Amino acid sequence: MCDKNKPTNCFYIYIICIYRSPAGNFSHFIKGIDTILNRLYKPNMEIIICGDININYLEKNCNKRQQLDALLATYNLISTIRFPTRSLNGSSSAIDNIFIDISHCGKYIVAPFINGLSDHDGQIIKLEKINMQKQTHEIRTIRNFNKYSKDDFILKLSYEILDNIFGGSDVNSIFNNFHNTFLRIFYSSFPKKKIQVFKKDNIWMTKGIKTSINQKRELYLNSRSSNDPNLKKFYKS
Repeated sequence: MCDKNKPTNCFYIYIICIYRSPAGNFSHFIKGIDTILNRLYKPNMEIIICGDININYLEKNCNKRQQLDALLATYNLISTIRFPTRSLNGSSSAIDNIFIDISHCGKYIVAPFINGLSDHDGQIIKLEKINMQKQTHEIRTIRNFNKYSKDDFILKLSYEILDNIFGGSDVNSIFNNFHNTFLRIFYSSFPKKKIQVFKKDNIWMTKGIKTSINQKRELYLNSRSSNDPNLKKFYKS
């Protein structure tokens, strides 16, 4: 998304729609979500996850819910659905959900949408304000020095008749002739081109913070696949 008045100020919203089969491998699902988010997540972008995850969020002690919440918390994502999304044979569950950034906590409205087309109800969410860092673009002028442009430069120089350049006796004239010839070929082989460079506004994201984030995620993955209570306690502390 871009500000139409300032097209160089842009930000990105990723909406990830997922479906998890109730009979699928849950560990594989968690690992897949972590891989996707790890590739996409940056402080200056908004991520929204929605879909049928077949994890009942009306059950507070649900182990799968706790694992998913712990993973998404490392990416600042929280669940928003606290009402039944599926009713069948007198039982209700909240197996459909929408996950948003924690910065929206208390600043959103979510409601069911009963469409009569399925045993699953829809959900509508309204975010009061999306306040993200904007990615600004800087226009830079560069010359492309690669193998092909260098070969082209050398080839064009080899075609020049140096006697026409160094044949005179005046040093200044010789230099000017060579300089003009050199620049003419240089500009031809290495033309200027304009590129857009993204400025990084997240200067607060230091190397130490990035290291801590990676260590926390690694601890979570180790504790998730381990039955060692000491390891789980160490992760939560």
